Amino acid sequence: MKISARNVFEGKVTALSSGPVSAEVEVVTPGGDRLIATITQGSVQTLGLAVGKPVVALIKASNVMIMTDASGVKLSARNCLAGTMEKIVEGPVSAEVILKLAGGAKVFASITREGAEALGLKQGSAATAVIKASSIIIGATD
Repeated sequence: MKISARNVFEGKVTALSSGPVSAEVEVVTPGGDRLIATITQGSVQTLGLAVGKPVVALIKASNVMIMTDASGVKLSARNCLAGTMEKIVEGPVSAEVILKLAGGAKVFASITREGAEALGLKQGSAATAVIKASSIIIGATD
């Protein structure tokens, strides 16, 4: 399968918290990066999700926000992944940002060029990818 989502994280379900309508799925990658997704209870059943099941977490680059200074910031977004700026490709309107996480995975973000400039993004600088749990799509790999 080929998809347009730039962020594809393979991992295993390490926790599953179900409610009457939705569920919270924790996925940990082989490098130890942790993602939390919220999906419908119907999707949990259709995918046969359970702790230990291998899955993929898919995130469009446009659903990833970048933050450079998290001191004192409190967010409702469940996924705040710290890393190092690996590459920035600036266009006239937008910029593609590639953040390398401690576990070795890369996060791709599509942000405005003006936003990238305001954050002072530079190769090698520290940054955090911010992703809402509802922006993560879970797929079963087996």
